[in-house]
Amino acid sequence: MIAFIRGKIAAYGTDWLIIENNGMGWQMAYPHTENVRLGSEVSVYTYMHVTENDVSLFGFESQEEKELFLRLISVKGLGPRTAMNMLAHSGYNTVIKAIEEGNVAALKKMPGIGAKSASQIVLDLKGKLVAAPVKPSAAPAQSYPPEIADALEGLKNLGYKPGELGPVASKMLESPGLTTAEYLRIGLKFLSR
Repeated sequence: MIAFIRGKIAAYGTDWLIIENNGMGWQMAYPHTENVRLGSEVSVYTYMHVTENDVSLFGFESQEEKELFLRLISVKGLGPRTAMNMLAHSGYNTVIKAIEEGNVAALKKMPGIGAKSASQIVLDLKGKLVAAPVKPSAAPAQSYPPEIADALEGLKNLGYKPGELGPVASKMLESPGLTTAEYLRIGLKFLSR
């Protein structure tokens, strides 16, 4: 199993990207291509889906997002493409909120989700997402420049959850050489959108 890939964005489209790593290009479905920049260095958490007729790679901004995806595809009748579309169109926090509140109507508005699927998702996952232990990120904080690590720590102290900080760190890495205060401003602006 490929847990994550670190490399440069070689190409991307509306719902996919290619990461160049050691002379190889890894193409994967990816829900947040609006946050990537050609040539930028990224770490993408991955899930490889293997069937009799296909091998597909799915990428995620954070380990927490990948964990949610794995929980979604454990629901009977919910495939990886539908789960990926839910994350792409609604986002991590919106999906979790809808499930935890038992909001079938909100789930039905997500692409590929009908009344039966929405009810099954709530039945299978409600109460299991918030209480589920969150695995630590595969990229430890010390792998970030000190200014970014300090800014991320500041965001944690402000009450932001570790699951929200993976995409923020990726955004910060797009602007090398800034001060901690500048990275903190980037993080707050990103999280308030």
